[in-house]
Amino acid sequence: MDDRQFRQAMGKFATGVTVITTEVEGEVHGMTANAFMSVSLDPKLVVISIGERAQMLEKIKKSKKFAVNILSGEQQEYSMIFAGQIKEKREINFDDLAGLPVLTEAIAQVACEVVSEHIEGDHTLFIGKVLGIKLEEGEPLMFFNGQYRSLSPQVSLANK
Repeated sequence: MDDRQFRQAMGKFATGVTVITTEVEGEVHGMTANAFMSVSLDPKLVVISIGERAQMLEKIKKSKKFAVNILSGEQQEYSMIFAGQIKEKREINFDDLAGLPVLTEAIAQVACEVVSEHIEGDHTLFIGKVLGIKLEEGEPLMFFNGQYRSLSPQVSLANK
C-alpha cells in the first residue's frame, strides 16, 4: 500500500471542512482541517489531528487552546486561504468566543482548552474540553474525493 492509495481511500470519506484557530502572543493562527470529531458528551470533548509538519502544531502546544470553525458553503475561500491555496493577503474578520478567535459566520464555532495530547504516527491528537459554542444557520461546506462539494446538488463549487 502506498501513500497515494491511502490518501485516495481516505478521500472517499465525505467530511465537513473546518478551520482550526488559536492565538499566541496576540497573533491569530489558523489552518484548514477535516480531521475533527466529537469524543464525549459528558464532559464535552472534541478531538483534532494536526500533522507533525504543520506550523499549527507548535502554536496549539504553546497556547493550549484552539477553536474549531465549521465552515458554511459560502466560506470556501476561508478554507483555501488557511490551506495555503490562496497566497494573496486577504482581510479576515474574527469574532471572540471564550477568549479565542473564531471566524465570523462559520456555521458552528467551538472553543476548546487542550486537556490531553496523543502522538500517533506523524500526527498529534489534541483532546479539547469545550469552553463555548456558537451556532449559525447555513449549509456546510463539504469535501469529498479531493473536491469541495455542497449538500445542494444544483450548486457547483468547482469554479469558486
